[in-house]
Amino acid sequence: MEVWRDILKTLPHRYPFLLVDRVEEVVPGERLVALKNVTFNEPFFVGHFPGHPVMPGVLILEAMAQAGALLAGHTDPSAVQGRLVYFMAIDKARFRKPVIPGDQLLLELLLIKRRREIWRFQGFARVNGVVVAEAELMAMTRDADDAGEAGGEHG
Repeated sequence: MEVWRDILKTLPHRYPFLLVDRVEEVVPGERLVALKNVTFNEPFFVGHFPGHPVMPGVLILEAMAQAGALLAGHTDPSAVQGRLVYFMAIDKARFRKPVIPGDQLLLELLLIKRRREIWRFQGFARVNGVVVAEAELMAMTRDADDAGEAGGEHG
């Protein structure tokens, strides 16, 4: 559906921190399904862990946050276009199984609530249909000029 060129129009992330490869499905205002192909070439596998590569859980959460920003962009393009989406909070994060090279991470983000510039999502990461991680994420949109005052981490 949406290839990397389209993703780059919404997300400011670039290699090695762009963690969404493709959008498979989107229902604006409701849900988005995206893919992250996990390859052995990922720079984090060099040190996490040598001889037993595992994708860091915090990067799975970051991939969810990026998918959430894409859902926000599809839901209200004017709220995101030319702005930054900052990762504000993580709640109820659970990691169920390790993600390893060769896995295809399916990211499903559901929009729980939006109040002006604040967005709340429920995120699930699956490999072969099995939930490997889940969390509730909160984000806010800000003008790039206000970035230092946002109080969150860009997601």
